[in-house]
Amino acid sequence: MPAVDEQETSLYEVRQKIYARAVSGWFARWRIALVIATQLVFYCSPWLTWNDRQAVLFDLVSRKFYIFGLVFWPQDFIFLTALLIISAYSLFLFTAVAGRLWCGYACPQTVYTEMFMWIERKIEGDRVQRMRLDQSDLGVRKVGLKVFKHGVWIAVALWTGFTFVGYFTPVKTLAASFLPWALGPWETFWIFFYGFATYGNAGWMREQVCKYMCPYARFQSVMFDPDTLVITYDAKRGDPRGARGRKADPKVMGLGDCVDCNICVQVCPTGIDIRDGLQYECIGCAACIDGCDQVMDKMGYSRGLIRYSTENAVKGKYADREIKRHVMRPRVLIYSGLLVLVVIAFFGGLLLRSPLKVDVIRDRGALVRDAAGGQIENVYRLQFINTDEQMHRYELSVSGLPGLELVVQQPLEVPPATTQMVPVAVHIDPTGLASGSHPIVFHIKEIDRPGVRADEKSRFFVR
Repeated sequence: MPAVDEQETSLYEVRQKIYARAVSGWFARWRIALVIATQLVFYCSPWLTWNDRQAVLFDLVSRKFYIFGLVFWPQDFIFLTALLIISAYSLFLFTAVAGRLWCGYACPQTVYTEMFMWIERKIEGDRVQRMRLDQSDLGVRKVGLKVFKHGVWIAVALWTGFTFVGYFTPVKTLAASFLPWALGPWETFWIFFYGFATYGNAGWMREQVCKYMCPYARFQSVMFDPDTLVITYDAKRGDPRGARGRKADPKVMGLGDCVDCNICVQVCPTGIDIRDGLQYECIGCAACIDGCDQVMDKMGYSRGLIRYSTENAVKGKYADREIKRHVMRPRVLIYSGLLVLVVIAFFGGLLLRSPLKVDVIRDRGALVRDAAGGQIENVYRLQFINTDEQMHRYELSVSGLPGLELVVQQPLEVPPATTQMVPVAVHIDPTGLASGSHPIVFHIKEIDRPGVRADEKSRFFVR
């Protein structure tokens, strides 16, 4: 029997470190602007004050969620649902129109990777300097730069974790507890956990998160179609590729406009070559467009060798100037229509949201009790939730059976942004009433604003 050559194949590809080159241009400026805008919102919001409290606070202990002038309770979960639906449809819409805009400009992984790469460039230098530093022998300079870089990364990551926890624990209280290290166990855990995740994802894993951990890269193709704007390389114009001098005529040399400089690969944060076509690793940051445009300017060629275009436009079904005309297609219209409806419902619900919420709970100790004067009574507990940040007074009445009487001290005063349980007794003369359960309705009306009211159904038992 002839010998069989055995060949060992590894199913794991060893990561090749990517040294992304700095790039400037229109898309780079947009990316920087969004990094600054999103981080100003994230880092500054917990420190804003509204009505003598933190403007944005998700108080899980008290089960209250403050967003500037609004106070949300667990009963307002429908608004969180609507917000998630809005986010989903927005993602679908933007992806259908122009690909991975979220990934390229606003995703936290992209934002923090940009921040950490900027720190890295400031300390270690741009692409060539960083490569030389990593290839150099271990020395005082190399160790010093690495320690300084990671120290700054860790400081930013811990501040990010501290800010994140500041949305759930009042940030000023958190800061006062941080200096003497009097933090609670959960605050300590989440500051270090979120800081470690930021440091690991943005400092070490970077493109690995986008390529292997993020599910969006896997199902993005479902939302793409031939009229979706994506970053494309114009092979008809660029090929065949080849190096040449600035004054050389590419037509005489039989070359396309691509000078094969590999700038598009060097600036890519995921290390792909966009000239190989659309790939799931592409996060749509458009760094390759800025890099290629710079080279085209230096060579005296027209821009757009790498550009936003569509599959149909690249195939020549229509010119790039007609792309906008193909934006309003059925998929985009459906996403837009659904998004508009949900947004209208969301803001309409906020505008019509009543500051009064009432739940009626029967006393389970006794269904029916004897009262003075031959009457019978049922006892209830009314849970009032004042979602406003002002004290309100309410007037209570009941209907459903003739002769019903309420035994409760009125008016009912409910402090701002609190839940208050009020015991209420309902009396009636049972003469002529059939035994069993009878429907009744509690009517609650705000004294200062009669338009704010609530009607809650319950049952009155007669024996």
